[in-house]
Amino acid sequence: MENRKIIEVRNLVKNYGSFEAVKGISFEVYEGEIFGLLGPNGAGKSTTLEIIETLREKSGGEVYVNGYDLDKDKDKIKRIIGVQLQASGFYPGLKLSELIELFSGLYNEPVDPHTLLKLVKLEDKTKNKFKELSGGQKQRFSIATTLINKPKIIFLDEPTTGLDPQARRNLWDLVKDIRCKGTTVIITTHYMDEAELLCDRVAIMDEGKIIALASPDDLIDHLVAQGFERPKEVKQANLEDVFINLTGHALRDE
Repeated sequence: MENRKIIEVRNLVKNYGSFEAVKGISFEVYEGEIFGLLGPNGAGKSTTLEIIETLREKSGGEVYVNGYDLDKDKDKIKRIIGVQLQASGFYPGLKLSELIELFSGLYNEPVDPHTLLKLVKLEDKTKNKFKELSGGQKQRFSIATTLINKPKIIFLDEPTTGLDPQARRNLWDLVKDIRCKGTTVIITTHYMDEAELLCDRVAIMDEGKIIALASPDDLIDHLVAQGFERPKEVKQANLEDVFINLTGHALRDE
């Protein structure tokens, strides 16, 4: 992995009146990594990402994305990032090919719908309407739309929430595949097993501050070194592994 910093956040502050949602945090994301921003609801992680995504104004601090200054180069930043929309962001009655053509026009970036949908294993759904998709298919399609402008960085906000085990693991494979093609991925999730499996490094936020930042392995080793022990023996597999083993890894979108 290259060590080039693709995102630099320095002393970032966001206030809503007298309430400090983000309290002077600093961190870096390296090119080509999967970086997780974790924390309980209200920790400030969504606000932080929305500021980096140019969707929300900051109150103080500095943000650089691929060397571009957020204060001076918002348009340049917008051109090199992809932001995952929630399902409510799509016209439910349009076919997937029509939605891709719509986004293609907005980005002024010619895209072949079939080729794009093949990346996320939806090539057989080109003529289906968005509202006809399953939950897992909708999530995969929303990730596909983040790739239309060939971004250097994509932002995924809780992409596997509500998905069944097969769809969740399939999405993990998709995220890893996107990273292998050279795209940096920033992800938020409430599933710690997901963060542990996917992320090269994670920042854990609470009450507007970053309280830990390291690789999942390093954070776990640090906790164990402090004397932490699980209350029961750790097994070589978990119940989700059993479920996948018995029912298969294949998607069941029908």
